[in-house]
Amino acid sequence: MPFDRPVACIDLETTGASPQFDRVTEIGIVEIDIDGSLREWSTLVNPQTRIPTFIEKLTGISNAMVADAPTFAEVAAELLARLHGRLLVAHNARFDHAFLRNELKRLDIAFHADTLCTVRLSRRLYPQHHKHNLDSLIQRLGIRAEERHRALADARVLAVFLQRLHQEHTSEAIDHAIRQVMARPALPPHLPEGLIDDIPDGPGIYLFYGDNDLPLYVGKSTRLRTRVLDHFSGDHASGRELRIAQQLQRIEWRETAGELGALLLEARLVKELQPMYNQRLRRGGDLCAWQPVDGPHGAKSLRLVHAADLDFGSTPNLHGLFDSPRKAEEALRALAGTHRLCLIQLGLEKPARGRRSPCFGRPLGKCAGLCAGKENPLRHDLRLLEALARIRLQAWPYEGAIGIRESRPGYEELHVFDRWAWLGTAHDEAEVSRILEARPAAFDPDTYRILAKHLRTHGDVVGLSSRPAIPDSPPR
Repeated sequence: MPFDRPVACIDLETTGASPQFDRVTEIGIVEIDIDGSLREWSTLVNPQTRIPTFIEKLTGISNAMVADAPTFAEVAAELLARLHGRLLVAHNARFDHAFLRNELKRLDIAFHADTLCTVRLSRRLYPQHHKHNLDSLIQRLGIRAEERHRALADARVLAVFLQRLHQEHTSEAIDHAIRQVMARPALPPHLPEGLIDDIPDGPGIYLFYGDNDLPLYVGKSTRLRTRVLDHFSGDHASGRELRIAQQLQRIEWRETAGELGALLLEARLVKELQPMYNQRLRRGGDLCAWQPVDGPHGAKSLRLVHAADLDFGSTPNLHGLFDSPRKAEEALRALAGTHRLCLIQLGLEKPARGRRSPCFGRPLGKCAGLCAGKENPLRHDLRLLEALARIRLQAWPYEGAIGIRESRPGYEELHVFDRWAWLGTAHDEAEVSRILEARPAAFDPDTYRILAKHLRTHGDVVGLSSRPAIPDSPPR
């Protein structure tokens, strides 16, 4: 064996993917001593909650099978005795370690073990291969595996994998790879030990707090733990990241079913909490847009309309979303120069009293001459429409509210929208009804951009006139 201490190859089967909400249904361990001797132990576990149907189909562990099994509390003592003093080896070790920590935390038992992730070890030793999941290891190494997705069978695969390493790699290469994989990131010293192991590596948002629970930063990621660690890597320990690390006192996180939910939640929380180091999503001021109206000389002009006066989600023919009239005017002047539009016609410049005179851009060649009677109004209108096309707000393309479903193993959400406003996220049918009844939500430019981009690339929209039920979701 490539270790100087005993090892416990472990695999857990669970009711879902969230260590915070889901529970263990089976434990399988292969104990390997330094001399290579092996012992096996496994047990079903009553999760004291229902196993979702799709998990039953995946693992073959049914609710009936665990009905008379011991609870985690009843096997905890033996489990801890078998793991004591051993290196915990697992495929995606953070998943198994996080589940053990949370199960034991419910029993008021603090748990932390050195872990080795065989996914990461495989990536180090076999970089030529694209996939490193357990099925790929089984196929690549020709390992005979019975009862795939059962805890002891999968733990046996890990034991065989470790024993096969010396057939293909030198001891030096294996030792080096293990040291790299097991190297722990440096976190700010005032954070609780083992905190990083609690953070899931799925999608969601994270919140950094300083003294007196001052919000420092809100971020999102499809891999929460990895992203949080990025803040404290040596490459980023400068400038803003260094200041955050020095002030950080607490980390909080919230899981989502996918990236869309994380984007929406990040945008909302940044506006609500106004964290010190978030600038991009900290919108405020006077949200406004341009709207075409009839103007002088038989051509179209523009007027500035404000979200405080109109519902931008239902008002047609709006262009651009600006935080202030100044930014709106700057953007329009830039478009006018690019498309040779008349500043007087657009309302950006006042004409001379009592006579028709050219705008400021005409002598500079930046106006085609509508103000001086040198251009057909229709041509000016066509160029104006061409200029505005790139910043036109898309009209709400549905008759009413819609839902967009996101899911991952053990977790499902339905995001509810109407007229570009995010009304809320539901986890069951009753929540959908409550969200639709509560209404309305204000138009938000960031939500608009997030949703418009999602709709361009996904076709997962559900009409909510019938308020569909949501399949099994984990206990919350």
